[in-house]
Amino acid sequence: MRTVRLIQRNEPIQASYPADFLTIAEAADLLRVHRRTLDNMRWKGTGPTFRRHGGRIVYQRDELLAWSAGRKAKNTRPR
Repeated sequence: MRTVRLIQRNEPIQASYPADFLTIAEAADLLRVHRRTLDNMRWKGTGPTFRRHGGRIVYQRDELLAWSAGRKAKNTRPR
């Protein structure tokens, strides 16, 4: 006999696979920027690489983190 555990309200749901692809909102949260900032960077071509899955824009988590790591700075002087 199989037992079923009920999920409590506000309990995080564990996916059976890692969320490698993030929506625009999830990517913005990960980078701690506004969604609109990410939209503007994508439009200008200055943001992280993205993919189109059907009509949806998604970002790969590893590519977001690599893009962020490439933007390290030691001072506030413009590049």
